[in-house]
Amino acid sequence: MRTGRTRGKQTGIQIQVRVQPEQVAPLDAWIADQPDPKPTRPEAIRYALTDWLTGQGYVRHREDPEGAN
Repeated sequence: MRTGRTRGKQTGIQIQVRVQPEQVAPLDAWIADQPDPKPTRPEAIRYALTDWLTGQGYVRHREDPEGAN
């Protein structure tokens, strides 16, 4: 799934991960439910990882810069 968006200089650390078909199907379903422009699979995975890490307390909520949550 490509959105046609282009990125400037790519930053970050590349991590390659294999996912199983039973994981890709729900990921693609979530992507399909998102408004246009739809995220790419890598964008969706980054979002899910950030959401999970935030829920676990490893990443601060964006709305909570003081770290109260």
